[in-house]
Amino acid sequence: MSIVNAKEIMLEAAEGKYAIGAFNITNLIQFEAVVQAAIDKKAPVIVQTSVKPSKFLNRDVLVAIYRTLAESAPIPICLHLDHCTEIDYCKQCADSGYTNIMIDASKQTFEENIRQTREVAEYCHSVGNISVEGELGTVSGVEDQVKVAEDEAQLANPAQSVEFVERTGVDIFAPAIGTAHGVYKTKNPKVDFERLGKINQMLNGGGVKTPLVVHGGTGLPEDYIQRLIEMGGAKFNVSTELKHTLIDTTYDYISEKRTEYDPGKVDAVVSGAIRKVVAHWIDMLGSAGKA
Repeated sequence: MSIVNAKEIMLEAAEGKYAIGAFNITNLIQFEAVVQAAIDKKAPVIVQTSVKPSKFLNRDVLVAIYRTLAESAPIPICLHLDHCTEIDYCKQCADSGYTNIMIDASKQTFEENIRQTREVAEYCHSVGNISVEGELGTVSGVEDQVKVAEDEAQLANPAQSVEFVERTGVDIFAPAIGTAHGVYKTKNPKVDFERLGKINQMLNGGGVKTPLVVHGGTGLPEDYIQRLIEMGGAKFNVSTELKHTLIDTTYDYISEKRTEYDPGKVDAVVSGAIRKVVAHWIDMLGSAGKA
C-alpha cells in the first residue's frame, strides 16, 4: 500500500540513518513532479501543503489527487499538512484524508502548546492511521506568511522536549535548532547540531520511538545535512527551493519564448526542473532505493 503516514516511513529512516524528503507543493504540476522524482529514485516521500495553498486548492481536491497518485505508485507516499496553527483546520484535513498533520502552536506558551498539540494528536489518532507532528521552539524566517524574526527564534530545550513529547503524544517531533525558513543569509548558518543530538538521545536512545524533523532545508550545505542526519534528523522540509524553481523556470521559459502560447510546454519544463531538484535532495538524504 502506497498510502502511509509520516511516522511509518520515518521510523525506518531514523533506524537506517537516512532521511525522508518532505516537499511543499502549491499546484498539481509540482505534486506530480515530486512523486515522479521519488518513483524514479525508488524513495519514500512526503508531499506537504502549507495551510494557504491547502485552502486555496481545496483540501478534498488535494487528497483526491494524492490518493490517485499514491495508489498506483510503487513507493510509500505521505500527504502532510505543514505548519497549521488552527486546531479546527487540522481536524478537517485529518477528516479529508491527510495522513500526517502538523499542529504548530510553537509561538504559544509551553503549556498552551502542549494543550493544543495534545488535542490534535488525540483527534487524529481517533480518526485513523494519521500521525501528528508538533514543534517546540520557533524557527526563524517565513513559512506560509508567518514571520518570525531571527532574534525572536528560540531553540528547543532538551528537557522540555521530552516532556512535550510525552504529554502531547505526538508521533514525530520538530525541535527548533537554529535552522530557518526561506533563504539563508550566510553560507555557514548557525545550527545547533549537538542540541538535536542530545534531544534525539533523550527521546530515542533506547530505540527510535519519536523520529525528529528538520525544518528549513533550503540552502543548508550538504555537510550540514549529513551531520543533522547523524544527529537524528529523519525528515527534512524543503519549501523555498521548490517555489523559486517554479517561478524562475516559468519566468525564464516565457522570457525566451515570449510569442509562444502553449501552457503545456511551460508545465513540462517546470515539471522537469522540479524533478531534478527533488532527485538531488533524495540523493543527499540517502533515501534513494529505500522504498
